[in-house]
Amino acid sequence: MNKDLFLKQLAENGYNVIYGAKKHFATYDTVVKMPGRIAFVTLTIGIWQVYQPSFLYNTEVSLILIIASIIALTISQYNNEKDRYREVGNQLIQIHNELREIYYQIKSSEQEVVENDSNRALRMNELLEVYYRISISKQIFLSDWLAHYKLFFQSQFEWIDEQKNFTWRDKVPFSFQIAVIGFIAVVVLLIIVL
Repeated sequence: MNKDLFLKQLAENGYNVIYGAKKHFATYDTVVKMPGRIAFVTLTIGIWQVYQPSFLYNTEVSLILIIASIIALTISQYNNEKDRYREVGNQLIQIHNELREIYYQIKSSEQEVVENDSNRALRMNELLEVYYRISISKQIFLSDWLAHYKLFFQSQFEWIDEQKNFTWRDKVPFSFQIAVIGFIAVVVLLIIVL
């Protein structure tokens, strides 16, 4: 295989692995942090409702508190597996780091062709087999959005970007873009109607 194609393949695989790691960490962070945050906010609002019982929108606020409680209960379903998400995320980071090391070794080598049975090509395939075997497919809702943030705004990914040339459209999930546009449309419609 041509050296440039192998570097591109390494970068694509590196992206998939680091994105998978960030997705596992996103699920872990959500499960660990969100229930406490939801509990704090709902308790604060509940105390405020007791203090100000004549507030005009108490029914709507109560509905929001119930919905927040349902979200917290849904998140808690992942509680038994949360450490597994962290462990798999750490293993995927190690695989990513090894793919990056192979990338730099190939990039700095003089050879123009990488044989499919070379040690580095075989090692890449072994790493990918581990990646596919240990990855957890069940991830928490919106982990994609958080994984994008963790990857593109908290990580070093320059070696992957050398090959993939990310744009802002790659860095902001399409579903997030649609959600923002939908939210703006709803707000505009509410302003027009009211």
